This record gives sequence, C-alpha cells and structure tokens, in this order.
Amino acid sequence: MGPVAVVLDHTTATALHDPKDLYNEAVAAFYVQASGGLGTLYAPVLSLTAGDTERPGLLAYIHGLRFITIEPFDTATELLHAGHPWAAVHAIHAARPCADFPAGRFLLTLAPELYEGTGVQAVHPDQ
Repeated sequence: MGPVAVVLDHTTATALHDPKDLYNEAVAAFYVQASGGLGTLYAPVLSLTAGDTERPGLLAYIHGLRFITIEPFDTATELLHAGHPWAAVHAIHAARPCADFPAGRFLLTLAPELYEGTGVQAVHPDQ
C-alpha cells in the first residue's frame, strides 16, 4: 500500500491552525506523516475560505505549509443544490473517487456527521 491521500476540511484545517485547539496535535500528526512521505494532505480552497471567515488568516497559513497541496475549486454545484453546506461541498468533491484517486481520498474532519450519506470516507482524527 502506498502513501495515504487525505483531504482536510475546514474543521481540521482550523484545528491545525490553532495550537490551543483540542485536536491540534492529532491533526498535526497527519502533517508530520506527510512531511515524512507517508501520505499526502490536500486542502480544498473553498473549505479553507469557509474556515477563513471564522478564523481570519487560516487560508494564508495553510497555503504557507509546505506539505499541504491546495485543491483548486472546479465544480460541485450539485452538492450545493442537494443542500450540503458550502463549507463542506469542496471537501466532499475532493474526497470522492476520480481519475487520480479511483478509490477516493480519506476526509479528515472534526464533524463526520456533515458528510453522512455523501459516499466519502469521513474520519475523525481520534479514530
């Protein structure tokens, strides 16, 4: 098995940004693994933008981290029309199977309930 591909949503990006957050160390452990080549972290720009509205500076902070790839927004409007919160839409889209990731990517989140019924593998950092 190769390196694990993990998508950070707005909740885990916020936890990584805040050293006082209860889950900061758990999310940072994924970053440390990515820095050692044991995985790849992706941060959807729309999710980061949502997080930045509540935590100004989040987008710039995550963008400045060397071992996180920012996912540009392409399209996922059907998810908005289905009633999913816009903060979660891009994370769902990024975690779904695609040509580069036929099995999809894991979605690291502090709120797995946001992703129920979406077909993505939402994982809490404590699991």
